[in-house]
Amino acid sequence: MTTAVTGIARQAVRIRFFGDFELTVNGAPVRRWRAGKARGLFQFLVIHRGQTLTRDRLYEALWPGSERSAGDSSLKVAAHALRQVLDAHPNSPCTSGIRLSYRDFGYVLDIADLWSDVDRFRELVHTGLRAAAAGERGAARERLRSAVALYTGEFLRGESADWVLEQREYLRSLALRALEMLRADAAEREDFPELIEVCRSTLGIDRHHEETYRALMAAHGKRGEQDCVRRWYDLCARRLQDLAVAPSPETDRLLHAILPAAKAPTTAPARSARRARRARADARAGVPTGGVADFRPQVRADGRVPGDTSRATTAPAGTGPTPRLTGPASGPWAVAPRPGPAPGFVPPARIQ
Repeated sequence: MTTAVTGIARQAVRIRFFGDFELTVNGAPVRRWRAGKARGLFQFLVIHRGQTLTRDRLYEALWPGSERSAGDSSLKVAAHALRQVLDAHPNSPCTSGIRLSYRDFGYVLDIADLWSDVDRFRELVHTGLRAAAAGERGAARERLRSAVALYTGEFLRGESADWVLEQREYLRSLALRALEMLRADAAEREDFPELIEVCRSTLGIDRHHEETYRALMAAHGKRGEQDCVRRWYDLCARRLQDLAVAPSPETDRLLHAILPAAKAPTTAPARSARRARRARADARAGVPTGGVADFRPQVRADGRVPGDTSRATTAPAGTGPTPRLTGPASGPWAVAPRPGPAPGFVPPARIQ
């Protein structure tokens, strides 16, 4: 039996990766995992099930950066604990059909009867996007709605392994793409209640998603709800300040088109759309605001950057700007003499 909305069937093994991890085998939830990496090994193997994963790859995923000796048995211990938890022995798999085998210097996991929210989510998004491209709007809408219903939280919430972060970002981008299509569809049909729900779901995933604020402003503007337009714009501006950016010119133009007398709040200098997207990606990756990509060194009156120990020279009078830097003639820190301001300096009038 399969539910109409999410396609959840009564498989022997059911797994939820979105939000808190849940595993059910033959109707019984698995809650007591043995100490060590048994659960992490199982999660990684499920995502790559049917593939033989080498010992090196498994060590890199589960014990990144660790130094191990030739006789390291950590992986073998984790595999043994996993078999004890799931009764997944290679020669006598349990009634669920789970089989963990060692093959060709690696492990492979096979599950004969499996339903997982990640598998179903990806299937629904991809088939929904294909239906939209084919002009099958009703089918696309139904599949994308079902996919969004499955996305109940970030992938393996609370986990921070590199492979988890990679999967999380990929699935997050799929969810935002599905919501983008649903938002455009609802706006075209002028289905205001659905548009609001889609936008709320989007902001629940990415609170800095500026296109969503514009969609809400435009929808309220069509309904003559000018106070709501202003409130959504102000919320957008406040949240973008988290990234040290201001609303884009496109958002400002929309505000003034709906509210001609409106004044934008005083916020951080506006950046280009590309830099705003990069700032959002840096924020998700934990890069502090004002990182290397946004750094502009201050230049002293003598043309040197604070902390720079290279010597400053002065050009003969009348030959051009006087401050310039010289440094070693070769090596990784070589600085070629050049006239004008120090490299990297941007005059204040040009800062966007």
